[in-house]
Amino acid sequence: MSEAGGGRGSGSSVPQRAPWSLVAATAALCLVSATSVWTAGAAPMSREEKQKLGLSLQEHAYPADELMPLTCRGRVRGQEPSRGDVDDALGKFSLTLIDSLDTLVVLNKTKEFEDAVRKVLRDVNLDNDVVVSVFETNIRVLGGLLGGHSLAIMLKEKGEYMQWYNDELLQMAKQLGYKLLPAFNTTSGLPYPRINLKFGIRKPEARTGTETDTCTACAGTLILEFAALSRFTGATIFEEYARKALDFLWEKRQRSSNLVGVTINIHTGDWVRKDSGVGAGIDSYYEYLLKAYVLLGDDSFLERFNTHYDAIMRYISQPPLLLDVHIHKPMLNARTWMDALLAFFPGLQVLKGDIRPAIETHEMLYQVIKKHNFLPEAFTTDFRVHWAQHPLRPEFAESTYFLYKATGDPYYLEVGKTLIENLNKYARVPCGFAAMKDVRTGSHEDRMDSFFLAEMFKYLYLLFADKEDIIFDIEDYIFTTEAHLLPLWLSTTNQRVSKKNTTSEYTELDDSNFDWTCPNTQILFPNDPLYAQSIREPLKNVVDKSCPRGIIRVEESLRSGAKPPLRARDFMATNPEHLEILKKMGVSLIHLKDGRVQLVQHAIQAASSIDAEDGLRFMQEMIELSSQQQKEQQLPPRAVQIISHPFFGRVVLTAGPAQFGPDLSKHKETRGFVAISKPYNGCSELTNPEAVMGKIALIQRGQCMFAEKARNIQNAGAIGGIVIDDNEGSSSDTAPLFQMAGDGKDTDDIKIPMLFLFSKEGSIILDAIREYEEVEVLLSDKAKDRDPEMENEEQPSSENDSQSAEQITSRSQEIDLVDQESPEESSVNSHPESLSPVDTDSAASISSSEQDSNPTENHETTSLDGECTDLDNQLQEQSETEEDSSPNVWGKKVQPIDSILADWNEDIEAFEMMDKDEL
Repeated sequence: MSEAGGGRGSGSSVPQRAPWSLVAATAALCLVSATSVWTAGAAPMSREEKQKLGLSLQEHAYPADELMPLTCRGRVRGQEPSRGDVDDALGKFSLTLIDSLDTLVVLNKTKEFEDAVRKVLRDVNLDNDVVVSVFETNIRVLGGLLGGHSLAIMLKEKGEYMQWYNDELLQMAKQLGYKLLPAFNTTSGLPYPRINLKFGIRKPEARTGTETDTCTACAGTLILEFAALSRFTGATIFEEYARKALDFLWEKRQRSSNLVGVTINIHTGDWVRKDSGVGAGIDSYYEYLLKAYVLLGDDSFLERFNTHYDAIMRYISQPPLLLDVHIHKPMLNARTWMDALLAFFPGLQVLKGDIRPAIETHEMLYQVIKKHNFLPEAFTTDFRVHWAQHPLRPEFAESTYFLYKATGDPYYLEVGKTLIENLNKYARVPCGFAAMKDVRTGSHEDRMDSFFLAEMFKYLYLLFADKEDIIFDIEDYIFTTEAHLLPLWLSTTNQRVSKKNTTSEYTELDDSNFDWTCPNTQILFPNDPLYAQSIREPLKNVVDKSCPRGIIRVEESLRSGAKPPLRARDFMATNPEHLEILKKMGVSLIHLKDGRVQLVQHAIQAASSIDAEDGLRFMQEMIELSSQQQKEQQLPPRAVQIISHPFFGRVVLTAGPAQFGPDLSKHKETRGFVAISKPYNGCSELTNPEAVMGKIALIQRGQCMFAEKARNIQNAGAIGGIVIDDNEGSSSDTAPLFQMAGDGKDTDDIKIPMLFLFSKEGSIILDAIREYEEVEVLLSDKAKDRDPEMENEEQPSSENDSQSAEQITSRSQEIDLVDQESPEESSVNSHPESLSPVDTDSAASISSSEQDSNPTENHETTSLDGECTDLDNQLQEQSETEEDSSPNVWGKKVQPIDSILADWNEDIEAFEMMDKDEL
């Protein structure tokens, strides 16, 4: 990664209307230094150059919580469209600045750190009437203040900087700690998931406190920050509350498997979601058990971690994969995909001393990254994209750093180099680094989370830094889950916390891996520098070759008759023998009102436990088969890439396709300058054909059919068209994309490509026109690779085409098209606010790529019409009907949600009863 501003080496400048944040700018400067470590022949940026660039970026989005790198402004909660739970991290407390404080010291920017601390003390207010996530506020804000305090007192002791500092950050941390304590007012001691910074919990004005559930990681990722706050201040209450929450989670583990579920009821302690893994919802709970032992020296935490780790390696680890299982039946996989958050686990295994599986899983993840440029938010066991987003998560960089520290293998420097190159090539935009909305198309979200600066910059810099590059001994500190630094000397400070509930029923485990807990890495590889390479080599082509879909465990291979009684690909609903096999496996058929047949498995109805496992395996195969069939009928989103100065291809916008005109996945992309059509709605003959001739026309949605707009701009000589939504504020971040439909006539006469942008994405192009007049874009099926030297040229090269990537659509993305036999109405699966009442454009829907990063429990169900159907995934916003003059549109009607839930009500009750019986 290099500087985030535009114009590297070309003399160009970033847009001046809304420069980005001081912290982002400062950290970006420092990353140039990291980049120079490995760039052969590249001279490091001089101090004068750094200062000059830093000054040009001093005016920023501060005091906003986050930077919006596409629109070059700060994200202020309440002023932007809600993103749901993602916004719970924002508390109007300058999140990014606080989260990045200790990063500045790691990067040896002590003067900037001192300035940033003064800003926090002067401007940040923690007494805001905002409902925030207890978990996110703890790890990002409380952890950021404590990390800043830890390094502030270190610098003060050194005698040059921070001589004025008198524990002010610690006092702010203590104030915040007391604001979070009311969340623990439950009988279990598990905290509420959210709290109002000003009014606390359960007051009418608090607008929170009615929740019943929280994730395991949310309740179990408190001990480091809360214990550090107690040890720093002498106020033991914080450590006591965090210990009580951990004690309760330990007591509620599933005793036969020693696993914990994803979601727990904070009042009763009942597991709400009983699937277990090392990714989203649980991840940092395991991390904090081991690190609490390291920081606090309490053996009970190590005993608990070892017990859980034994269960993880026994049931969840299927090298190189880590697959979720059911806590009460841990031999059964709970899902066929993995989420990106598990990428932290190899780093934790390094701390544990279990290096072989760490290398294996890390290498598998790296192969996925090489295939998709980034780690998708979720991917299947055969390495297809399941959820296509990538919010610039740092977990893989974290594991890369720790593996390099443990092995010294320069291979991991090459891995880090790839990460930096991909960030610069695909994520860097004029005002920062933008999250990827879809790794397949290369499109962006207007999002740069605070953890990008707090963790990603820190770990990548440390990966390449020599010991003398760091002004303090990093080995004297432990990293929190947000990469904040807490000093190890806290273990001997203010040890006055009573341990009311130590680990009970702990059994010594016969596991040689435990010998290496908190190992000395210098003796792990004494005589074999090729050790790590020998483990990685068999995994080099695992992604391209693809793992077998059915992963058979050792225990299963020992059962008689290893061949499954019925494979999903062979199943026929009219075959009586097949129906009898399904009945034996506990699988029943339900005939839905729309004529489809749905399969549901009730494990307790199976003839035996082995038959139940066969049934679950059959259901998983059917889901994958249905997904594959559905995939073949889908169109992925398209990309609009701004390639002119000063963007140079760094801004990629997610666009919806059209049912008419050239298919960009089969035809060469269209490149050209953009021009606004007159009239803007494009519903009549254009009055400015000379301006549109040979260009890509921008047209506003509404007042006539999409195909009519296309014909009008085509007749004016346009080479392509971009329709921009007329509903102000609409965005692909919050509304599903849809496919622009024809007008019921023959559309073979339309020879130009047409794409659709929501208002927010379209305004980025319109703003660029206002500022730079001439704006060139690329319309394609996915963003094209950028030539690193392109930014030094006046115009980018048109020959910079990337190697075509496999167009894969996950089973969670569906095209819901309108029934051809219902010309009077068009059922559109879209966000209601994105549809204008006067709009007569006809649309067919294509689902949004937005997905919940922490989905609810997934019961295995599937339908035989090619649609993969999960109980929870059906709880989507259903389509809105709008009048349409089109007599001929595609597809099939979407079944109303009430009807679906009515059909499934009996099955839901059966599953709930099954879970109770099995426990």
